[in-house]
Amino acid sequence: MSNASHHSLALLTKCKTLKTLKQIHASLVKTGLHSDPFFAGKLILHCAVTISDALQYAHRLFLHFPNPDIFMYNTLIRGFSESGIPRNSIFTFIDMRRKSMVPPDSFSFAFVLKAAANYGSFRAGIQLHSQALVYGFDTHLFVGTTLISMYGECGSVYFAKKVFEQMLDPNIVAWNAISTACFRCGDVKGAREMFDIMPFKNLTSSNVMLAGSGNVEMTRLVFESMPDRKSVVSWTSMIEGLAMHGYAEEAIQVFHEMEESGIRPDGVTFVSILYACSHGGLIEQGCSYFFKMKDVYDIEPTIEHYGCMVDLYGRAGYLQKAYDFVCKMPIPPNAIIWRTLLGACSIHGNIELAEQIKERLSKLEPYDSGDNVLLSNIYAVAGKWKDVASVRRSMADQKIKKTPGWSMIEVDRIMYSFVAGEKSNKTTAEAYEKLKEIMWRLRVEGGYVPEVTSVLHDLEEEEKEDSVSKHSEKLAVAFGISRLCKGTVIRIVKNLRICGDCHKVMKLISK
Repeated sequence: MSNASHHSLALLTKCKTLKTLKQIHASLVKTGLHSDPFFAGKLILHCAVTISDALQYAHRLFLHFPNPDIFMYNTLIRGFSESGIPRNSIFTFIDMRRKSMVPPDSFSFAFVLKAAANYGSFRAGIQLHSQALVYGFDTHLFVGTTLISMYGECGSVYFAKKVFEQMLDPNIVAWNAISTACFRCGDVKGAREMFDIMPFKNLTSSNVMLAGSGNVEMTRLVFESMPDRKSVVSWTSMIEGLAMHGYAEEAIQVFHEMEESGIRPDGVTFVSILYACSHGGLIEQGCSYFFKMKDVYDIEPTIEHYGCMVDLYGRAGYLQKAYDFVCKMPIPPNAIIWRTLLGACSIHGNIELAEQIKERLSKLEPYDSGDNVLLSNIYAVAGKWKDVASVRRSMADQKIKKTPGWSMIEVDRIMYSFVAGEKSNKTTAEAYEKLKEIMWRLRVEGGYVPEVTSVLHDLEEEEKEDSVSKHSEKLAVAFGISRLCKGTVIRIVKNLRICGDCHKVMKLISK
């Protein structure tokens, strides 16, 4: 390798911003190294995985390379799987199968299955599982473990267990994966059984038990039964579990216990404690921990920490403060940061700021349907119907299709999927029938009044109410109530943010 090659590789390793990366790319073009598969692959890897806002640039680099190899495909599949648009990972995998002579390997399947999990697409997961069978990777330990996690994320503990049972020699990672899958699917008893028969346990196994589906008493029991010298991972798992289920004060108490025990918190610990403060509305404490992270523990904040702070300010209604915070960030804010703030604008009805943020998002991810729909809903709530129409026209002109909302529920080991407005069949007919009964009871006994402020204004009031009553999560929960025994926990998996009316209905149903 020449001196120029060594120099370019060294620069690439240290590169942290898209601007610098473009300069390195230009240098590679001058020396002709950009056409070398090794350097092109390294460049795509750095864009897709290392730099937070360079994924689209990685995609462009990939498209301009004449014959991408398996490393380049896998890198892009991985990058999209970990992004806010995991479906593009699946599309890239499909593109590889159609256009490339290169067959997928175990990494291809592991990355694309993670995308199916993050996208919550049970259908895509099943199809990818079939592909893995064709290529003989279904018994591969790495792929098998990812399959278990994917089925867990999609709400099917039955298929997760089937994959696990077919593994020839599951290791500790696979055992932890099946325990986690049981918890995401609400099978706490199954998770406990797996934990008990696990032939070898490590801290991760205990941490999985700590992190599982809101049973604080069980969490405490597992945590206190661990060795006296708990690791930073154990403490962080306990804090994260409490934070995720709304126990902000308890999470803070455990954080203080961790400090008193002499265990030094790491960056992940601070993400968990900031998350707790954000969801608990603890503004002062959250700010205090953010500054303590750097001033006391010398931990440099990452994009996740900044995201937590934006969420902290945004949820509390300090939208301008959140916007100023983003603008002063020492690292470039990614689409997730701006989207978090756009969501806060939606909650608090700040149209002017929402428009500014949407403009920023349009430059980062111009074809994201969710951002357009969110802005449209903000206009609708404010009664600005001309602006609603303008957003929808713009979506039509750019051929941006609204992602259909779906919800899934597992009943008797079978996954049922519901989409609002889909053609009636035996399952949906049963769900609609039960939903009518539920909605009637909510009106009579619970004082329910439909929230229709964001529904198109050119519908009659009765049509508006009918529109929100058919949302997929309402159908899924109605079907669950119809089929499941009284007292059973009902868990719904869905792909989009829940609307205000569905949130209200779920709370009333829970009561």
